[in-house]
Amino acid sequence: MENAQNTVQGDPDAPRGAAPRILIVDDDPGIRDVVSDFLTRHGYAVETAQDARTMEQILAQGPIDLVVLDVMLPGEDGLAICRRLSAAADGPAIIMLSAMGEETDRIVGLELGADDYLPKPFRNEELLARLRAIVRRSAGHAAPVLSSGDLTLDERQMKVSLSGVPVALSQLEYRLIAYLLRQSGRVVPQHELEENVYGLGHEHDSNALEVLVRRVRKKLGADIIETRRGFGYLIPETAE
Repeated sequence: MENAQNTVQGDPDAPRGAAPRILIVDDDPGIRDVVSDFLTRHGYAVETAQDARTMEQILAQGPIDLVVLDVMLPGEDGLAICRRLSAAADGPAIIMLSAMGEETDRIVGLELGADDYLPKPFRNEELLARLRAIVRRSAGHAAPVLSSGDLTLDERQMKVSLSGVPVALSQLEYRLIAYLLRQSGRVVPQHELEENVYGLGHEHDSNALEVLVRRVRKKLGADIIETRRGFGYLIPETAE
């Protein structure tokens, strides 16, 4: 494995100082090797495990900032592991992976405490973007309360408030704003947002997402979601 300080030359987003520790838990050695090499070249200290037992051995050696966790694992599955890691007060952030791409897995994973969900197959660049957003936002720890300006979303209670006043959202509206808040500071492509709001393979009108965004803006404010024409949607990061 390459040294974690062997970063991509000129990469403005490479970690400074101590490299965040990333643990990839996947029973596919090809995925482990390729993702490990990619993240290492971008400045992260990467460990890999093929199952829960190996994962626990690595966790016992010191704190891990973020776990990239496959749903389908031999023995204890990824959802059970996610539940266990999220229950710890100092548990790592979690990005769930699943080859099935089923909406149920994504929702259950997020409800169990995962910070994000990425269906297989995925591009390494997309995983890196999501990982960076989580590490920047939470310094490597899962944060059940997300915010942007006067907007606050409590993932444990699944409640949204604006300036302290609760706002009633439909299930789709909640999924939209929750996903964009988890990705704050990153432009989310339309296809990715549709996939995470509606689910893979779900039939919907071509302008359904645009209509949904308009509904959310009407409830939470016209400026809460920015449109990047030809690229996607964005909730900007706000200063702490």
